[in-house]
Amino acid sequence: GIEVHQGPGCPVCVTTSHEVADAITLARNGVTVCAFGDLMRVPTTIGSLFDAKTDGADVRIVYSIEDAVRMAREQTTPLTFVGVGFETTAPSTGVPLIKGGLPENFSIYSCHRYTMPAVEAIIGLGENTIDGFIMPGHVAVITGMDPFYDLLKRYNLPQVVAGFEPLDMLMACYMLAKQLYEKEARAENEYTRLVRESGNMKAKEIIKQVFHPIDMNWRGFPVIPKSVMAINDEFAAFDAHKVHEDILAKTPAVAEEAKGCSCGQVLRGLITSEQCPMFGKGCKPTSPMGPCMVSAEGNCNIAYRFRGRL
Repeated sequence: GIEVHQGPGCPVCVTTSHEVADAITLARNGVTVCAFGDLMRVPTTIGSLFDAKTDGADVRIVYSIEDAVRMAREQTTPLTFVGVGFETTAPSTGVPLIKGGLPENFSIYSCHRYTMPAVEAIIGLGENTIDGFIMPGHVAVITGMDPFYDLLKRYNLPQVVAGFEPLDMLMACYMLAKQLYEKEARAENEYTRLVRESGNMKAKEIIKQVFHPIDMNWRGFPVIPKSVMAINDEFAAFDAHKVHEDILAKTPAVAEEAKGCSCGQVLRGLITSEQCPMFGKGCKPTSPMGPCMVSAEGNCNIAYRFRGRL
C-alpha cells in the first residue's frame, strides 16, 4: 500500500515559538503588529498574539501587506507587518520595499522561508524511510523545476510536483509508484497547467533583490542552513529585526512546544497527526495546543476536519 505523511508544508506551523514571541513582545511594547489570521492564535508559553490583543496591545489581522502599509500611513506610531510563507508569498512582501515610498514608521518582521533546505533537512536527519516526495506545486510556480532537478542529482529520490486537487494527489501517487516500479528516480511535473520549467522569473528576481538566506531553526527542526529569508541591508530601515532591536532583546525564552504537543514530530513526518496522543482530545481546532491544529493549512487541523474521509 501507499502511506503518505505530511511534512513541513504549512508556513504558520514551521514558524518557531520564538518568532511568535518576538511579535508578541513588539505588540506589548507599543508597536502595532499586523499579521495574517492563522498566526493570531498560535500558542506560546507567553500567550498568543490574540491574548496580547485581549490585554490591550494593538494587534490587527490583515489580508495583505498593502493593508498594513495603508494602516501605517494613517498613524504616527510604529507598525510592523509579520511576513510568513514560502517562495509563494515572499514576492508580495518584497514588492513594497522595491517600489519605495514607504512610511518611516513601517517595518517588516520576516518569517519567510525557502522550501528546499527543509526537504534536504528531512533527508539528512535520516529519521524516515522515504521512497519519494510529493512536492508543492504553488512553490514550483515561482521557483520552476530547477530546485527539484538539483535535489534529484544529489539524492536520487523520486519527486512529483503536484497541484492540490484530489486528482492531482492521486496522479502524483501514481507517478511516484511508477518511478519506483521502474526503478528510475525522476523529478516530474504533474502540475503542468500552472508550473513552467523556468518558473516566475520576475518573482524570483524580487526574492533575490529583497532577501538573502540565513541559517535558522524551524519548528520541530534543528538549525537548517540557508533556510530563512532575511531582509537585505539595502532595506534595513524597514527590517523590524534592526529597527526594533532593543525591543526584541526583551523577548523572553519560550518553550518550542506545549507539554504533550507533537507538532514537531508531525512536521518531520515521524508520526501522523492521529498518532499524537493529544489529537482530538486535549488538542482540537477550538482549543489548539500547537500551530498544526491552529492553521487551516496545518497537518493536524486538516486531519481533524477530514478524519475518516482521507
